[in-house]
Amino acid sequence: MKLEKQEINRKLLHLIALLMPIGIFYLPIIMEIPGWMPPVILGLLFLCSAILDKLRIKYVRIQKIYHRLFHLLLRSHEQTKTTGATYIIGGAFLCSVAFINLSYISFMVLTLFILGDGAAAIIGLSIGRTKILNKTLEGSLACFLMCMMLFAFLFPYVPFLFEKSGKISIPLMIITSLSITLLELIPIKISNNRTINDNLYVPVLAGLIFDKIKPLF
Repeated sequence: MKLEKQEINRKLLHLIALLMPIGIFYLPIIMEIPGWMPPVILGLLFLCSAILDKLRIKYVRIQKIYHRLFHLLLRSHEQTKTTGATYIIGGAFLCSVAFINLSYISFMVLTLFILGDGAAAIIGLSIGRTKILNKTLEGSLACFLMCMMLFAFLFPYVPFLFEKSGKISIPLMIITSLSITLLELIPIKISNNRTINDNLYVPVLAGLIFDKIKPLF
């Protein structure tokens, strides 16, 4: 497997996506706005991105302009389909709605998924040798380790986060990190030829798992 410059560019761009979990968690705190405002903002962003995708696919002139600007970030199958950026925004929107009163969950699972998925792709494509489904064992291990490091070395120092979430036990860290790793690894099929984009469901399902098992620990 080969790690191409295009894939590195895509994963670096994912760092910009971290603005979404940051906004979900911090906008209501810093700007003292209602908790429903971040979902509304993300919903509008998702709608605009989806419309742009439709226009790009339908009209050749728009497609050429879009390709000229973002060709280094587009995978081949995205030339005529919805882009990953739209799905990422959609996943953040679904998270913000599902956990509208628990914004710390959205912050954590989106951050875990964005950085964990990036680590999985970079490690999997560069040194991955043991294939699992369409991915690699090395990439999945990188995803799990990234999630655990975020729990251990980043989240405790994020302002207000643990004040909202309370103490997070090691078993809860492990289960949540493992759930993101497995959900990222195993695709959900809706037909023989179609799967749901993992950006849409991984953060939401991981957040639900976190929320349901948290009282046990």
